[in-house]
Amino acid sequence: MTLHIVELARVTPAADSDSVLNTANSLPIPLTFFDLPWLVFPPVKRVFFYRLTESTRDHFNSSILPKLKLSLSLVLRSYLPLTGRIVWDLNQPKPNIIVSQNDTVSVTIAESDADFSLLSGYGQRPVSELHNLLPELPVSDDSATAFSLQITFFPNNGFSIGVAAHHAVLDGKTSSMFVKAWAHLCKQENRVVSSLPETLTPSLDRSLINDQTGLDEQMIKIVTSLKRNKTGGRISLRPIPAQEPAHDAVLATLVLSRDDVERLRERVKSDSRTRDKSLHLSTFVIAYAYVWTCLVKARGGSGERRVCFLFSGDFRERLVPPLPATYFGNCVFPAGSYDRKAADFEGEEGFVTAVEILSGLVKGLSSRKIETIAEEFKIGFDSMGVASQFGTVAGSTRLGVYDSDFGWGRPVKVDVVSIDGERISMAERRDGSGGVEIGMCLKKSDMDIVLTLFNNGLQN
Repeated sequence: MTLHIVELARVTPAADSDSVLNTANSLPIPLTFFDLPWLVFPPVKRVFFYRLTESTRDHFNSSILPKLKLSLSLVLRSYLPLTGRIVWDLNQPKPNIIVSQNDTVSVTIAESDADFSLLSGYGQRPVSELHNLLPELPVSDDSATAFSLQITFFPNNGFSIGVAAHHAVLDGKTSSMFVKAWAHLCKQENRVVSSLPETLTPSLDRSLINDQTGLDEQMIKIVTSLKRNKTGGRISLRPIPAQEPAHDAVLATLVLSRDDVERLRERVKSDSRTRDKSLHLSTFVIAYAYVWTCLVKARGGSGERRVCFLFSGDFRERLVPPLPATYFGNCVFPAGSYDRKAADFEGEEGFVTAVEILSGLVKGLSSRKIETIAEEFKIGFDSMGVASQFGTVAGSTRLGVYDSDFGWGRPVKVDVVSIDGERISMAERRDGSGGVEIGMCLKKSDMDIVLTLFNNGLQN
């Protein structure tokens, strides 16, 4: 695969007479206790593939690329925090997103001769080639860029949009809303006067989240304990380094159809242990439980080894009062199982056990008190260091990632690339037929084992 960097562009938000930056040199946006724990994590990276089989280089550069840049400039008027950076002023108790006049979003323009059909498919794909389609997100000890993009053209095949986002700036719901807002403006005929519908217009009001119990301070202590250097100085804004994927790592997308999910659901209902229980048997619970048991079985080893898994649930509607659905930032609450052994998930009853656990966690979210969020994050962080397997989920079946049509059709594929091992991704199926797409990144030999378990389990 050869990747040619064509341009390193900087896109500024279009002029806006109502912008707060018209009367101030900078706009500080404080990180909330929902944002702070994500300071320790590497960027979230996602790639969208769009097929254009008859697009020549000249057509792409003269028509498609200008439209993408113009609509990006327009949408950034409403999404100003994406042009900023995270800083921690010595005089401030916690970091802020600082947006200054003339701030921009970095957009790398590239061209690739890679196999578009392979990379945008569902089978096993080299992770290294997918990473070539994603931008860097600059970070130093004192400053962390919020957001960057890469647009890669595949001659006579299509293009991809790679997104790198700092998780302390926004969660998956906000990120997906932004891409759909950008696509909405790009698709409009009259782009100069285009405006966003209410469902795609972000709410930037951080005063909606009140910290009345010292959660900010608790989160700062947790992050500091994870990142503080030995001299005890101010913590660096650099994330804790992620483990590099193996040289033969591949990413594959596993699919559970609506019928697959229903058969698995019936398997749970017919189990003697669940007949008298009221379980939450959503597609998410069924899919996560099934994939988790496949991952545990594939690892093998001692049944006594400790395994943990968690997910993060959107908390916007659960706050009192609830936040707008379009709130910009993070608003997720972790829920996990931290004290199980591998043997609990390895036998024939392992899938049902996982379903029961996840059902309880999902149902329990509605009664969780916001005052416990720092404790929940701390338990999760502590468990990472002792578990032989630690499962997490990026994305959701409710984000609508395939609804991002820029005017040339919906994406043929969307992948979260910043996953590895037991960290999986989920999305709705592209064809809208129900079911779920599950992204997974493993060494090829491990992936082959998981795929065998996954497919054989559906045939039982």
